[in-house]
Amino acid sequence: MYRPLQMAARLLTGSTYVLLGVDAARAPGARVDQAAATLAALRKVVPVQVDDELIVRGNGAVQVVGGALLASGTRPRLAALALAGSMIPTTVAGHAFWKVDDPAARKLQRIQFHKNL
Repeated sequence: MYRPLQMAARLLTGSTYVLLGVDAARAPGARVDQAAATLAALRKVVPVQVDDELIVRGNGAVQVVGGALLASGTRPRLAALALAGSMIPTTVAGHAFWKVDDPAARKLQRIQFHKNL
């Protein structure tokens, strides 16, 4: 019983990352603006001269590959590590609830932040 559940969980979880990653890689849109402050802070520590849009697209690509590996059961621990690493900047940049003034919007962003954790 454990093996079929494990396979289903990997497939469902991995496919979510594939879908989100494809969307981010194809059309980063507002994600680039959301990521700007986080990337500016990171550049103070690691001076990387790469366009913000390219970084957002690259993060999406990591999610696609990591999600596909996780869904297929290929190198699941490495895939999970890559996905966790990609979710740190995604969560901090995309769900910065501490910057939101509106209580309802703040609550929604806090929920998304904790969901991502």
